[in-house]
This record gives sequence, C-alpha cells and structure tokens, in this order.
Amino acid sequence: MTARGLGRTRVRVSPLGFGAAPIGNLYTPLDENQALAAVDAAWDAGVRYYDTAPHYGLGLSERRLGAALAHRPRAEFTVSTKVGRLLEPHPAPTGSDLAAGGFAVPDTLIRRPDYSRDGVLRSLEGSLIRLGLDRVDIVYVHDPDDHVDAALDQALPALAALRDQGVIGAVGVGMNAVAPLLRVVAEADVDAVMVAGRWTLLDRTARPLLDACAERGVSVVAAAPFNSGLLSRPHPPDDAFFDYGPAPEAVLRRARRLAEVCARHGTVLPHAAVRFPLRDPVVAGVVAGFRSSAEVTSAALWIADDLTDDAWSDLDAAAD
Repeated sequence: MTARGLGRTRVRVSPLGFGAAPIGNLYTPLDENQALAAVDAAWDAGVRYYDTAPHYGLGLSERRLGAALAHRPRAEFTVSTKVGRLLEPHPAPTGSDLAAGGFAVPDTLIRRPDYSRDGVLRSLEGSLIRLGLDRVDIVYVHDPDDHVDAALDQALPALAALRDQGVIGAVGVGMNAVAPLLRVVAEADVDAVMVAGRWTLLDRTARPLLDACAERGVSVVAAAPFNSGLLSRPHPPDDAFFDYGPAPEAVLRRARRLAEVCARHGTVLPHAAVRFPLRDPVVAGVVAGFRSSAEVTSAALWIADDLTDDAWSDLDAAAD
C-alpha cells in the first residue's frame, strides 16, 4: 500500500488503517491469540497504520497492539492514540465494562473526561506505557462533544506544543459529529480529523467537513466505513446495526439497494464501502475495526482494487 501524507506533517498513513477497538474486546471477548493474529495479518497485507485509544477495553487495546507490534521495525509503522479520557481506579466496580463502556473487560478502571493540559500529558504517558513505545505518531482528542471549548483552549494547544517539540508527529481530533469538527478545523492548529461514520458509502454528511479540510490543508481519516456493521456483509440482514443501534427500515432499504448495485457490477457491498472514502483526495486513509485475520485480508484486497466509474455512478445514484 502506498502511504499518504497527513496534512503538512511528515507523518504518513497506509490507505487502510487497523482500528484496534475490537481487539480491546468491543462488545464481546476476543482471545489473545486471535487479537495478535489479526494484527499480524494486517502487517502481512501491507497495513502500516494502527489506531487505538485508552477507551478501548480500558487500555486492553493499547496493550495488545503494543505487544503485537513489539517485534516490528518502529520506523515502518504509524500509531495513533487518543486523549481526553483518563483511566483511573474504579471506586465501585461492577465486574464488567459492557454496560458503561461497551467492552467485555473487568471494570477495574473508570474513564474520567479530562481535556486539560495536565490531563493530556497524563493520558499520553499512560498510553506510551501500555503500548510499550517511546513515541506515538498521531494523537487525537477523543470525542470532545461536550468539551469543545476545553479541547480548543487546552488539549489542542498542549498537543500542538508536543508536536512542535518533536514529541509527537501530528495532532488531530476524532469524533462522530460533523459540526464540532468544522469548528475545530476553523479555529485550531490541527493536522488531521478522524470522522467516524459520516463519510461512508451510505452516510455522506461530512461533505462540508471535507471541503473545509481541503481549504486548510487538513487531512481526513475516515473511520467506521461499515456504519456499525450495516455495510460489512454482501447482503444486509434484518438485524443489522447502523450508527451503534438497530438499523431503521429506511436505512436498510438504501443499504440493500447499494448491495444490489454492487452485485450488478461484480463486486460486494463491503468492497465498495471500504473503498468509497478514498475517492476524495483529502482523505488520507480509512480506518476499520477488525476482529480476525480474514476480515483484515479481505479489506486489504478491496482497498487495493478500485471500482469502475460506471459502478461508482450507479452507487452514487442508489445512495441518494
């Protein structure tokens, strides 16, 4: 995979990024060996960008990713993690993080929102320890939906200072919502934004964000290209999820129209879904979450194989 530059920095990402939330036991447990095998498969397929966060499995994702990459040449891969949620001892554990955080891990820790300078430094220090690295390449402010002012006033300036000192390579913000990301791009010194689920084959509401990023030299990383699983199968089932919940009937119908168009053009829905974001030149990479070697291998093949202009034209029409 040919790496792409991130904003005006020297950081480069592969077109396909490995989203490490699933190896942090997202929703269901994943065996340690399966998690490591998924990362190994990504490496073998040419993936060189790996995204994680303290939030994912209360640090489990970072620990597993660090272990899986420990024997790889550090100069050959890019790692991003996130700040804004400090992990602290849980004063009253219930036994599982599933209800509170969505991860099948013991809730011995709790997430505390902290977008201050000190919180950023503490969070990054913890991430480096869990990853077993002396540096990370990209740091995103994680989901500051209710803390945009604090992110702009404290977290992002702290990260920009670390970037300017050469401690980290690039600064960004990662969110699902488009409006606050537009504000960040307009007001902050960022190199990239990670937008989840809003620049996909099915949901294209991030179009204004992509335009704003193009004007300001900010790169976009498109995460969650399968829209919580709806676009991850050739034929979306009745119980498919969209945007972290059961897919509404109208959304299911649109997804099935897209699947029919893919079949007519000799491909499958997940192929078009993972390839779609890269059609726009401001998108540096696509980050998808993976639980298995087979999932990674398939996605890598799809990323490398573009669709025809006729196929994209028909898909664009079906997405409306």
